[in-house]
Amino acid sequence: MRQTALWAIIGLSAPTLAAADPGENWQGGYDHMMWGGGYGMLGGMAMMLVFWGIIIALIVFAVKWFNDNQGGDNRGKRDALEILRERFASGEIDEEEFDSRRKALEK
Repeated sequence: MRQTALWAIIGLSAPTLAAADPGENWQGGYDHMMWGGGYGMLGGMAMMLVFWGIIIALIVFAVKWFNDNQGGDNRGKRDALEILRERFASGEIDEEEFDSRRKALEK
């Protein structure tokens, strides 16, 4: 019984094994996939670099655009004249110094 089962397994798998044999010219006349058949592995690597380069560039431009459009032109930046007014209001500088520096900034 065991021999019959073993021969049945071998008999059923033999055509499958024979069909899996690609033969001598299984590549259709092309060399190994790294060099032949068009671009192969080198073309794939180049396309992968282009793909990831585009993805990274899109992320950088999206972050830059988001930061530039975040609430106006001078949000978070203080104008020099505004700082000068604050210093005058707090008493750090007197009126004469305020006027001279304001005139210098407005040139």
